[in-house]
Amino acid sequence: MTDISAASLEIGQVVAEAEFTLSRDSLVRYAGASGDFNAIHYRDDAAQSVGLPGVLAHGMLTMGLAVQPVLDWVGDPGRVLDYQVRFTRPVPVDTADGARVIIVAKVGALDVDTARIDLTVTVDGATVLGKAQVRVSVA
Repeated sequence: MTDISAASLEIGQVVAEAEFTLSRDSLVRYAGASGDFNAIHYRDDAAQSVGLPGVLAHGMLTMGLAVQPVLDWVGDPGRVLDYQVRFTRPVPVDTADGARVIIVAKVGALDVDTARIDLTVTVDGATVLGKAQVRVSVA
């Protein structure tokens, strides 16, 4: 198990990285699991009818993917004390290529008992979640 004590961490340290590829199939499976069957998540015509470029990933799916590398790093989801994001840009999911979501998790702040992990979440080089922060117990 990874040592995540305050003494083992420093500001700016990358603690986790991951890459996930979303497909249209991923969106359909997520819709079934979440109950969110808004047609903008699986039909281009529905998305375009409301001014979107095409099918978009569910915001909560993107948010869930973004925290996964931190969960893997801490090893115990009970160590996550708080998780917040701002949705800053939609995640279009191309029919053929899908969408590649890249996550980098860095230590943003430390105290004796907790660390704030700042997430950078990008798709095609653009940040899709703003102020994405996870507070974890390091005691």
